[in-house]
Amino acid sequence: MSETSFSDRLLSWFDQHGRKDLPWQNQSPYPVWVSEIMLQQTQVKTVIPYYLRFIKRFPSIQELAVASTDEVLHHWSGLGYYARGRNLHLAAKIICEQCDAELPSDLEDLMALPGIGRSTAGAILSLSKNQRQPILDGNVKRVLARCFTIPGWPGKRDVEQNLWRVSEQHTPTQRVADYTQAIMDLGATVCSRSKPSCSCCPMQAICLAYKSDNITHYPGKKPKKTLPEKHTVMLLLRNDKSEVLLQQRPPTGIWGGLWCFPQCEPDIDIKSWCKKNLGFNISNTTSGEHFSHTFSHYRLHITPIYAQANRSANSIMEAAPQLWYNRQQPQSLGLAAPVSKLLSQLDQPIPEKLL
Repeated sequence: MSETSFSDRLLSWFDQHGRKDLPWQNQSPYPVWVSEIMLQQTQVKTVIPYYLRFIKRFPSIQELAVASTDEVLHHWSGLGYYARGRNLHLAAKIICEQCDAELPSDLEDLMALPGIGRSTAGAILSLSKNQRQPILDGNVKRVLARCFTIPGWPGKRDVEQNLWRVSEQHTPTQRVADYTQAIMDLGATVCSRSKPSCSCCPMQAICLAYKSDNITHYPGKKPKKTLPEKHTVMLLLRNDKSEVLLQQRPPTGIWGGLWCFPQCEPDIDIKSWCKKNLGFNISNTTSGEHFSHTFSHYRLHITPIYAQANRSANSIMEAAPQLWYNRQQPQSLGLAAPVSKLLSQLDQPIPEKLL
């Protein structure tokens, strides 16, 4: 298969069917960068409303750099994979301090920033500057693996290197931005993971997996691994003003930098734990219905416990990193998804189970 036949087919398809109305298209590097970070592990339809709100609040690298971490994560809340938001914020500060608030135009310099790998850097430069840079996101891996019957799971180093070689080989020298958008679109809308639409695919005539009736064999599957199960208790503690106690998580790890309810291990004496770790007594303790939250590497089972804190608890307002959260006048805080879910349910009747 020649380089011309692959890219020309793709560009012809893009001219007729490609997405040309995405809000970050035909933009400067900054909005393209924001969109590419948001699109990591997340679909376009989910990203668009978050992207629009984020760009409205942080329309430039400078305004992102001077914002507080809490406000940045507040605008990221619900999008998941919060390290992306933290890295975006940190990179903006570095760019303002070291690059005169201009995103680098060199691939290696761009990759040196937090949260920007080779594929993301290539996408930013090709889409915003029309630089000839190959990319290799999940959609592109699938298209190339099928068209060229590249065996193996793309997470393996040798398989990924083979895919990079093919991506580099078939990236054209002209219309690079259109080609980059086209191959991402093809993977997202036609050459999908399950039930690909081969009948309307522009690559059907040259796709080796289609010719051999082996579409579902490519790309190779990730070896299956059973997700570990973990359990935690989230304490929804209210003071006499009906405010709820939140604590800020450490900057790294699960929900890094976000605000969450105090957590403790199941099967402990909740009242003693609160006295020892929070410094106040609680009463009216009830257990809510447990639910699960799945991360990429384990499943967390959460049991909410509702309780009333005594009057002396109000004094913790002065102690960082925790605060009493007023739901009627909410602060701009980054909240973990289960926290937002439980906060929204606080005014609903609690299926009471006295502890």
